[in-house]
Amino acid sequence: MDVESAKGGMVHVVGVLMQKETGTRFVFVPYRGGGPILQDLVAGQIDFAVLDPTASLAQVRADRVKAYAVTAASRLSSAPDIPTVDEAGSPGLHASSWYGLWVPKNTPKSIIAKLNAAAVDALGGANVRRRLGDLGHEIFPREQQTPEALATLQRAEIEKWWPIIKAAGIKAE
Repeated sequence: MDVESAKGGMVHVVGVLMQKETGTRFVFVPYRGGGPILQDLVAGQIDFAVLDPTASLAQVRADRVKAYAVTAASRLSSAPDIPTVDEAGSPGLHASSWYGLWVPKNTPKSIIAKLNAAAVDALGGANVRRRLGDLGHEIFPREQQTPEALATLQRAEIEKWWPIIKAAGIKAE
């Protein structure tokens, strides 16, 4: 079996966690993005891939590939028919993609507040929410759209993933 992976990238790390949690072994095949992996997956050149929903959801909806599970604790609102990993038999194999906005370290708090307010306002728009949802993005609840919440999330992700990265000897390339 093959799994899509940019060596040292998040998909590679998730694949290592998947091997550990499921007791399986598979070959990691480096690709340059979701497009080439989907082409090989649709063509039957590889057996499976771990992909972000934003890269794969259109192919799933077109019935060109099968989604077995989302690596989240709850189903995606944009794809409620796809079970979670917990439901599919791999409880706790959670990994998700998320996005944040960062600024240089000494940026004044007033500027950070203005940028955050603009981002929150944009994410609150019905058209933006609908479009991002169609692409497979889940928008954090309003109370989690703060610089403090982002810092907390980032710390939690580092604490979760760093031991896996270190144990597997993964180095970014």
